[in-house]
Amino acid sequence: MGNTDKFEMIANIYDTPERIQIAKVSSDAIRNYLVDTKSKNAIDFGCGTGLVGMNLLNEFHSMLFLDTSQNMINQMKQKITDFNIQNVDTLCFDFEKESLSNLKADYIFMAQVLLHIHDVEMSLSRLFDVLNEGGHLLIVDFNKNENIASDIVHNGFNPGELSDVMAKIGYTDIQFDTFYTGSKIFMGQDASMFILDSRKGRGQ
Repeated sequence: MGNTDKFEMIANIYDTPERIQIAKVSSDAIRNYLVDTKSKNAIDFGCGTGLVGMNLLNEFHSMLFLDTSQNMINQMKQKITDFNIQNVDTLCFDFEKESLSNLKADYIFMAQVLLHIHDVEMSLSRLFDVLNEGGHLLIVDFNKNENIASDIVHNGFNPGELSDVMAKIGYTDIQFDTFYTGSKIFMGQDASMFILDSRKGRGQ
């Protein structure tokens, strides 16, 4: 995944009050889309230091924290030890470089991760393969922001256009909503965030 080197360097100083606040509103938005998930397993994809997934631990039977940065995973492992968290695991892995055939999940959520992914369609396709039938992919990210020009991240997404890409892959029941607007939250710019819920096939 893009920008892994940068995240390796900032892992131990990542949990700022601003990031903790954004993670809270993101996890609250995700929670609104969860139905009967207590017996389900989830993946916090691109988990960083686990700020979003930690807020959702009680919603699932088990959770895998996955990131491309080993230092971020190390921070997550420390939290698991410090708080004696059960039913969780960690994995350092780069989906953009290879697929993981033996990984399966009922729910995958990714918060402010897609903007760092170079090949969006390929990654969404590989996540589709990981989902169990009837499973959900939940994406939280920034709406497209023309004030941002960057060589290292996408300048947000149009969720309608993203939905079209996902429908071609096979995702169904796609719905999205803008749930948060904040000051200087995206590379120093005011920005809004959307949540998108999608499903693989039918089921609960």
